[in-house]
Amino acid sequence: MSAVLVTGGAGFIGSHLVDELLARGERVRVLDSLDPLAHPGGEPPDHLNGEAELLVGDLRDRDAVDRALEGVDRVLHLGGTVGNGESMVNVRSAVDVNSGGTANLLEALLARRDRVRRAVVASSMVVYGEGAYRCALHGRVAGPARTLDQLRERRWEPLCPRCGTVLDPVPTTEDDALRPASVYGVTKRDQEELTLLLGRAYSLETVALRYLNVYGPRQALGNPYTGVAAIFAARLLSGRRPLVFEDGAQIRDLVHVSDVVRATLSALDAPAAPGHAINVATGRRLTIAELAGLLGAALAPGLEPEVTGEFRAGDIRHCFADTARARELLGFDATVPFEQGMGELVEWVGRQTVDERGDEALLMLRERGLVG
Repeated sequence: MSAVLVTGGAGFIGSHLVDELLARGERVRVLDSLDPLAHPGGEPPDHLNGEAELLVGDLRDRDAVDRALEGVDRVLHLGGTVGNGESMVNVRSAVDVNSGGTANLLEALLARRDRVRRAVVASSMVVYGEGAYRCALHGRVAGPARTLDQLRERRWEPLCPRCGTVLDPVPTTEDDALRPASVYGVTKRDQEELTLLLGRAYSLETVALRYLNVYGPRQALGNPYTGVAAIFAARLLSGRRPLVFEDGAQIRDLVHVSDVVRATLSALDAPAAPGHAINVATGRRLTIAELAGLLGAALAPGLEPEVTGEFRAGDIRHCFADTARARELLGFDATVPFEQGMGELVEWVGRQTVDERGDEALLMLRERGLVG
């Protein structure tokens, strides 16, 4: 019986995928470095299903990757370092692990392309940088990067590059330009472009899934560079107000981890998916301030979000997804209502203890001039 390899399978999304694969009767192998940033003490998390075979190893280690691929016919590649802020500080590590590790995995995959049927890589909304926008005068435009002077003047909204008027955010499609605003974004773009390019060149079935803001149980609450919902929840658990940068009106698209699992497993088998990058999202809008307020009301009533009026290098203003391609190629629509998914997250978070390190991370970014 062939196996499915899940790189990063001890992590947040990966462990949920492992559970569902095992429930479907698959044989599952996990390759994970157990990075202490996500796994305190470098130990496997309690939530990793014991029925999966765990290999502790680094994506950059060819011997470890070769061992992980033995007897494998499908690969779900979620391994790597996570976080815009982390990548802006530890640049070499982010590039080595994400870009270099993916290249190493792909070389090993291509040596076995007669046995490996399909590889799905987890990409991210960060490859877009700013999402898509529309100008009242000039129509749809690629999200322009905000200048440092603009941010220092607290003029948060992107401006039309032709006429300078404030732009309206619109759903971002997979055909929009990729203009990552952080080192992490560059490495995620590397991961998906390497995977799709080599898939085409070597006739290996490859799919890139651009996850939007994924939330749900098992997020790494102690990692100050993880998803926004987990960062806010960790602060609230520690009796601190969530820190909301800029004015809090930034728009995001939050998708529950169970929906992400369904889309990812569909990508393992969907006939029309290979060769494509596909958004995995809800298409619905939620502001950062709204998210912080909802979490605060549920976890620590009375702890109102602190809107700092500051900005961080690598942050974008708005991004929410057009989901038509996922519907067409994967038969996927997100089904978990935000209220239900947030209730599950809150219930899980309430049972956790966490060593919250957000202030430490923020201080490090300030020392490097990455917060203004």
